[in-house]
Amino acid sequence: MPIEDLDAAGVKAALEAVLMVVDEPVSEEALAEVTAVPAPAIRELLHELAREYDGYTREGGTVPVRGFELRQLAGGWRFYSRPAYAEIVSQFVVDGQTARLTQAALETLAVIAYRQPVSRARVSAIRGVNVDSVVRTLAQRGLIEEVGTDPVSGAFLYRTTAYFLERLGLGSVEELPKIAPHLPGLENLEELNYSDG
Repeated sequence: MPIEDLDAAGVKAALEAVLMVVDEPVSEEALAEVTAVPAPAIRELLHELAREYDGYTREGGTVPVRGFELRQLAGGWRFYSRPAYAEIVSQFVVDGQTARLTQAALETLAVIAYRQPVSRARVSAIRGVNVDSVVRTLAQRGLIEEVGTDPVSGAFLYRTTAYFLERLGLGSVEELPKIAPHLPGLENLEELNYSDG
């Protein structure tokens, strides 16, 4: 169906069709471009869709009408299964697709998330172990990426990706919880003099 023939309901249906095939959040601007509809109108339609999926209100709260929801995360929009059905979904998904990160990988990812951009040597110094293989694993899974080199040492610097934000349900790294209340004594971590050599 030609885009120019679509009314508001048709544009919403087109948005749903596009959102069904994306594997990462898509921006309002990209959706505006593909539908030839101005971004502010796309934003309004996306919020309408999100409300429609959230269901109706009855005594005791909102009752979802779908097993999925439309969320805005990591700079874009995407469908997600509802948390209420997480146990059922996890039973269905193949084990290999949901392989959990090891404790070492989680610790390394946390250091990168809170200290980005950061070199492997700095992460190794903070953790007290070599993290080369863990960094490779995190990069292969799309959770971190290279973001240039350190001007002093020439070491590659790493940061978290939009996929990392999406998996954590965050809009930006600024939404990460403050670490100091959970790990007293680490608030001055940046002041410690670790060698990047």
